[in-house]
Amino acid sequence: MLDVQDLKKSYSGPQGQLPVLDGVSLRLEAGSSLALMGESGSGKSTLLHLVAGLDQADSGAIWVAGQSLAGLDEAGRAAFRRDRVAVIFQQFNLIPSLRVVDNLAFQARLAGAVDSTWLDWLTERLGLQALLHRYPEQLSGGQQQRVAVGRALAVRPPLVLADEPTGNLDEESADQVMALLLELVQQAGSSLLMVTHSNALAARLDRQLILKAGRVHGSAV
Repeated sequence: MLDVQDLKKSYSGPQGQLPVLDGVSLRLEAGSSLALMGESGSGKSTLLHLVAGLDQADSGAIWVAGQSLAGLDEAGRAAFRRDRVAVIFQQFNLIPSLRVVDNLAFQARLAGAVDSTWLDWLTERLGLQALLHRYPEQLSGGQQQRVAVGRALAVRPPLVLADEPTGNLDEESADQVMALLLELVQQAGSSLLMVTHSNALAARLDRQLILKAGRVHGSAV
């Protein structure tokens, strides 16, 4: 599902080029999950952004569901993000002017892949039926992140990327969102790559890797 080969990425700074990723390679099989851990600044979010096509690597290769990201222009990367991956952010990133019902269906509509039966099931399983006509500002943090999870999975993407998806939630809400995310990823048949600082959350995924000094190291838990 995901094949990352010898990925390198640097950014320009006052002291010159700052290497963030220095030859990262990893694989994620279809239907499996992988937790990516490491200290702040270790390159976790950078790697996620590269896999999502939000940024471009200096060198190396990324393949997602059989598609190479190499050589894609901006339109090609946008189509890739629409059809092949879904990203769940720490900050929810819901559209404030849209009601819950429209936020849930947003990516599916962009992809031309609205499945009303699947959306109805997601809405029920996420406990959002009574909230469909509210706006994001009228929801708690946990409710907003459940909407973000539903939006990501509405298209049943081959790959779900999650960047600290419970980082802004209290412990109880975080546990609820994480349990739902793992269940629904499995139901959708998606693979999951998740960045987290939590050993407890990482242990709930199939595999764990650590990024340190721009390189991948072994299991964290």
